Amino acid sequence: MSDLNDHLFAQLERMSDEDMSAEKIADEAKRAEAIVSVADQITRNADLQLKAAKLFAEHGNQILPMLPQIGQSKGGAEE
Repeated sequence: MSDLNDHLFAQLERMSDEDMSAEKIADEAKRAEAIVSVADQITRNADLQLKAAKLFAEHGNQILPMLPQIGQSKGGAEE
């Protein structure tokens, strides 16, 4: 999430350049829209992971069959 934050602030810095032409401003605005779209997806994914972790914290191992990715690496072995 800190990388995402860094990218968002970098884009904000680019857009605050007062010497940009109208064409460059339009290009940066399009770029910002794309970045925000991806950032929204990343944020929703992080929220989903947090909800799954909360379920695990509340219900322990009994919830794992419904949340198979918790506690497992990509290879499937327990961490």
